[in-house]
Amino acid sequence: MAALSMTWSCSPLTSSKFRRVNRYSGMAFASVKSTEGLGNLPKVILTSPHGSEAELYLFGACVTSWKVDSKDLLFVRPDAVFNGQKPISGGIPHCFPQFGPGPIQQHGFGRNMNWSLVSSENVEEKPIATLELKDGPYSRAMWDYSFHALYKITLDKKTLSTELTVKNTDNKPFSFTTALHTYFRNVILIFDDFIRLRDVVTFPGFVDSVYLDAPNELQLDNGLGDKISIKNTNWSDAVLWNPHLTMEQSYKDFVCVENAKIGKVQLEPEQSWTAVQHLTVS
Repeated sequence: MAALSMTWSCSPLTSSKFRRVNRYSGMAFASVKSTEGLGNLPKVILTSPHGSEAELYLFGACVTSWKVDSKDLLFVRPDAVFNGQKPISGGIPHCFPQFGPGPIQQHGFGRNMNWSLVSSENVEEKPIATLELKDGPYSRAMWDYSFHALYKITLDKKTLSTELTVKNTDNKPFSFTTALHTYFRNVILIFDDFIRLRDVVTFPGFVDSVYLDAPNELQLDNGLGDKISIKNTNWSDAVLWNPHLTMEQSYKDFVCVENAKIGKVQLEPEQSWTAVQHLTVS
């Protein structure tokens, strides 16, 4: 059952028995590689020298896979479409600049626009990819503001980190709501000491719940032998979602635990907002 809770010596080498070898032979290195994914969509693969791997699509800046010890901890729904038209259903989709329903399309446009890979680097054996999104005719048709979003993905041995920064590049203020709609593989959740209203939250059926001012770290037991820390900075809220029988083919295989900003973020011209998420498995 799944659960989620808050809270060398050396001496001179003089012997003729020693053989000289290339000291880098067989060593693994961190890498960021651009390739083609499903539907011929551009994809980026981050590989850690420790063996972990993450995949993300430029369409929607969607992380679709995070593997540690060859085990994928994220889930992509079987009905997911990779055609560059519809949002990718699974992994870590973006909700921006609107979470949920509202005056523009459901969950905004960030998840169904093409982002650009602006940099890749290797810092202390951690592969890092940074993507950006700017306003254009498509976004302005529904949300008439100039903005610049940067999304940095960092992979470590057992941690996947994301950093989202949104900057107002317009000459007028704007506000937005946002979330990372993370699909975790095969989980049923229990929260301990969550919002102090009850000690346990279970999934008896359809669940779509918002928790305001949630703890900045949740501990998830996914029922598959993994414990995942979901830690954040500046994502003030949490959303739990499982569609139950409305998505009968896959609802038992995933649940969404979403770091979110439900209250509006107000930005004046040239102001920016940043939020960070760290997923760590043990």
